[in-house]
Amino acid sequence: MQAWRVHRNGEPSEVMRLEETDRPTPGDGQVLIEVLAANINFPDALLCRGQYQVRPPLPFTPGVEICGRTAGGRRVLATPALPDGGFAEYVVADEAALLPAPDTLDDAEAAALHIGYQTGWFGLHRRARLRAGETLLVHAAAGGVGSAAVQLGKAAGATVIGVVGGPGKAKTATGLGCDLVVDRHSEDVVAAVKEATGGRGADVVYDPVGGDAYAKSVKCIAFEGRVIVVGFASGVIPTPALNHALVKNYSITGLHWGLYNTKDPAAVRACHDELTRLAAQGVIKPLISERVGLAGAAAAVQRVADGTSTGRIVVLPSGAAR
Repeated sequence: MQAWRVHRNGEPSEVMRLEETDRPTPGDGQVLIEVLAANINFPDALLCRGQYQVRPPLPFTPGVEICGRTAGGRRVLATPALPDGGFAEYVVADEAALLPAPDTLDDAEAAALHIGYQTGWFGLHRRARLRAGETLLVHAAAGGVGSAAVQLGKAAGATVIGVVGGPGKAKTATGLGCDLVVDRHSEDVVAAVKEATGGRGADVVYDPVGGDAYAKSVKCIAFEGRVIVVGFASGVIPTPALNHALVKNYSITGLHWGLYNTKDPAAVRACHDELTRLAAQGVIKPLISERVGLAGAAAAVQRVADGTSTGRIVVLPSGAAR
């Protein structure tokens, strides 16, 4: 089969190589899956760079989530077992963790429903306890993770303020349903949030960016607000001033969604049921900006790494039977 392999760490476009390799062999409790679609996530770029919290042995295949088909014909969502990730024609995954692909979504959309939307749901509902009528501030609102949070925030009845970088991404965020879009390249984020909330600030901040985004968030957080730390796409990990959190009476909450797979897998399945229901109702729908063949995967991962993409880019392996 064909698979992208990383033999040394570096930028995705430089270190990913498309190679012929053997199909992975399932171990105990695992199943072989034909890849129908593999969604690109920012962690795929971090894996290539050797900067992710998980560092698979070299060489490895990136690709942390897929929609695929089992030998029995089931269409499923899976997180492939590294080092044999999803940018390949076949993967293996733990059978107990497979989730049914929603019938209302095509392969690319289904592949993009899993990690980003699960992260959004757990962040907004389990960690932040977002309530209808509250104001939600979403950084990188036009990106893969942010776009999911925008849709889930609107579904929860929140007023959603999206922060983006550039007019093109502002248009995307508006189309996703943001009540207000702030272009950080040309507008003052703190002033815009305070003006939109009558000086109160945002009740919940969803931050997959870190760095300057976090610094601005705590300047416009409401009384008893909650900052949900999802990731550090900026490459800068903030150092919170806890005296500031004390004085302004807000919470800083971390979210590592992957832990729920081992600590509370039943919650992951319950969340998937809820996401499937929302997708069937048309309330949420992954924004797929590009669908690329397997040969285009490295360049696509680089676009995600560079922050130039909107929504999700999904790889459709050219060798996968249809």
